[in-house]
This record gives sequence, C-alpha cells and structure tokens, in this order.
Amino acid sequence: MDDEPAGVAYRIEDLAHHSGATVRTIRAYQDRGLLPRPERRGRANVYSDAHLARLRQIADLLDRGYTLASIKELLEAWDAGRGLGGVLGLVAEVDGPWTDEEAVRISRAELDERFGGHPDDTAVADAVELGVLERVPGDEDTFLVPSPQELAVAAELYEAGVPLSAISGHLRELRGQVEHIASRFLEFTSEHVFARYLGEHPPTDADAAEAAALVRRLRPLARQTVDAELARAMRLFANRHLRRHLGTEQPPIPTDETRSVAVPAETMAAVERLVGSEKAAEFIAVAAEREVRARALDALAANHAEPGKVDEPS
Repeated sequence: MDDEPAGVAYRIEDLAHHSGATVRTIRAYQDRGLLPRPERRGRANVYSDAHLARLRQIADLLDRGYTLASIKELLEAWDAGRGLGGVLGLVAEVDGPWTDEEAVRISRAELDERFGGHPDDTAVADAVELGVLERVPGDEDTFLVPSPQELAVAAELYEAGVPLSAISGHLRELRGQVEHIASRFLEFTSEHVFARYLGEHPPTDADAAEAAALVRRLRPLARQTVDAELARAMRLFANRHLRRHLGTEQPPIPTDETRSVAVPAETMAAVERLVGSEKAAEFIAVAAEREVRARALDALAANHAEPGKVDEPS
C-alpha cells in the first residue's frame, strides 16, 4: 500500500475499508485459497500490506474478466516465481483500443440537429441500447460517442432518406454478422498462432510478451481482410443489382447436370462448420459461381479499356 508505512497491521474490518472488499468477501477468498491466512497475534487475527496488495490484484483481474478459478491459477503461478507482469501486459494489449478512433461528446441539441432537427426519443434509446451513444452520468443532455465514424454513417444514411428505425435494424443485423466474423478470426488465429501460448497453464513472462507482440501485429489484419473482402463483394453485388434493374442481366442457363469435384477434407470441414453439412454443397457452388462472375467482369473491363489509356472523367 503506497500511503501506509511498511509493517502496518490491519484488522479484517480495516482491511475491508482500505481494499473496498467486504469482510464476507475477504473470508471467502481465504476459504478458496486466494488470500493467505492472517497472522495470529494473541486473540486477534492480523493482516498485512501483502494481504491488501493481493486483494487489489484480485479486484483488478476480476475487472479484466477473469474468473476466480483463473485468478487462483495466476496467483499460484506468481507465488511460484513466474510473475504476472507478462500476463497482465498481454491482457492490456488485448483490452487496448482496436481502432484509431477517439470518443467524442455530443449534446442532445447537436444530436437532434444532425438528424433533421426533430427530437426522437425512441431513436436515441435505440442508439443507447446499441452502444452508438452512451449516457454521461449526471448530465442528461450530453452523450458520449464511442465511434464518431459510426454516428456519421448513420447521419448520412438518414439524410439520404433511410428512416432511423431501419438504420437501427440494419445495425443490429450487421453487428451479429460482424461478431461472427470476429469470432471466426479469433478461432483461426488461436488455433494456428496462439495455441502455443494459451495452454492449460498461465504463460511465462517471455511467452506472454511474445504473444502481446503478435497481438499488435495481427490486430490490423482482421480489419484489412474485411475491408478488402467487403470491397470485392460490393463491386460484385452492386454490379449485379444494377444490371438486374437495367434489364441487362443474362438469365442463367438451366441445367440439371452435375459433376463431382474433389474438395480437400480440411476445406470441406471448414465449410461445414460455417454453414452446416446440409448446406455445404450449395455454399461451395455459390462461392464458385461468384468467383467465375467476378473474373468475367474483370475480363470484360480489361478488354474494353484501351492499352495504356486511362479514362478521364468528363
């Protein structure tokens, strides 16, 4: 404890006061082996600064999302001399910002002005529920905006004529799909990259530091991959949508013929995990068709453009 002299002795009530834990919690930690037993002096149990430091470590790890069982393993490893510095450094790296955006504040008046100038309490409640806005304690007229970019997109869509209720519904649907992508990316990297660091026992300081460095390297890859794939998909489907509405899309040639194609077992297993075994064949067929159409579009564009000439906008 920084503001207490070395060797200070605490009664359990004093320890609870300084640590923020309850007496009942302290005794529960002792029973679970998370906190050493106090020293017996005469008829009194006495706690030290080491107990106070341990309670603060437990509280910090709980705030980071660790379970009591995991905390016990970490503390046992630390007591054995392996240290917690590397592990906490890795946790801090994962808990750190995954975007360059900085949160800003916006008043209710500014918010209403950005969305047509008409107050809409339902839309604001939806935005708070979705985390697009966060209420500021003690200030009902001010909101925190974790992602100004996300709010700006919503404002642009609204100005283009999309109702706020439709924007909220679209965000809910999109969020579920993006969370699935994030989950799959983490499963993929955990299996092929982090498995050697995230075993049954807490990693050493060296392993944790190396894993933290890998997190820094891999952090932008998920976003870059999604950006590239989204751009490709938008080009494909926007072109198809436009051709359909202009009546220039060629109808598919009906055929009942099928051909067997050998697919690596690992690829087939990955597809089945993604869409289920009953839809795996359909998924592969649609993915192949999409790739063929994309290449056909690229070939048409390349054949049309004159070599060495770049079209200038008129």
